Amino acid sequence: MSLFKIILNSIPRPLLIKASYLVRPLLRLYLKGTRYTDPIDGKSFRKLLPYGYGKQRKNALSPSTLSLERHRLMWLFLKNETSFFTSEKKQKVLHIAPEQCFLDRFRKQENLAYTTSDLTSPIADVKADICNLPFEDNAFDIVFCNHVLEHITDDTRAMQELYRVLKPKGMGIFQIPQELSRDKTFEDDTITDPKARTKIFGQYDHVRVYGRDYFDKLRSIGFRVDEIDYTKKMKEKELERFCLMKGEILPVCYKPSS
Repeated sequence: MSLFKIILNSIPRPLLIKASYLVRPLLRLYLKGTRYTDPIDGKSFRKLLPYGYGKQRKNALSPSTLSLERHRLMWLFLKNETSFFTSEKKQKVLHIAPEQCFLDRFRKQENLAYTTSDLTSPIADVKADICNLPFEDNAFDIVFCNHVLEHITDDTRAMQELYRVLKPKGMGIFQIPQELSRDKTFEDDTITDPKARTKIFGQYDHVRVYGRDYFDKLRSIGFRVDEIDYTKKMKEKELERFCLMKGEILPVCYKPSS
């Protein structure tokens, strides 16, 4: 078992977040090169770090921003296809379980009123349960909630809360680990052994594996959902240079105005 895999599976996430701030400068210096580029900060490396609680993916974790494939994909989508970074109107943003690669950059955006929330993360502004968010109805223009719902037992309630706090005509991006070859989402709470859960669900603290029906579940809550394969807009050289996962779907959700 690789060192990174041991670390991921044995150290609690809040401690990993704190420790990452100390080791990141050393990793960035050690892996400096020209082959791969993190589009979030523009820095390049000879290789990226492996990542995965079960099977590890090569060149997945950026040593500078700690972004993964999904983060780099979302950044490129927001930058190239939306007015997220350029809107003259101030946008209220809620970020559930904020990722380090985005946190400081989004906070510095003058066109964003940026709020973060999580139950356990040491870097979140508001400590709250996603199933009972302490925000008013229709409060935010944009909501991000990435790789969270697979941890939540009552994901229906969590989706309802995301819908409630999003403004009409607002946009949400709710990424999840997903098996597109699977028609229906799989759950089995009788599997309790952490190693077995990692093997079956991809991570010891995941409660389900989402299939293609994930998008329809979001629609059943009330969202209009665009299933965007943004990697189709990129050249093979770009996919390789930015270390993206070809075919990954961005679930871009909108709350109807009525």
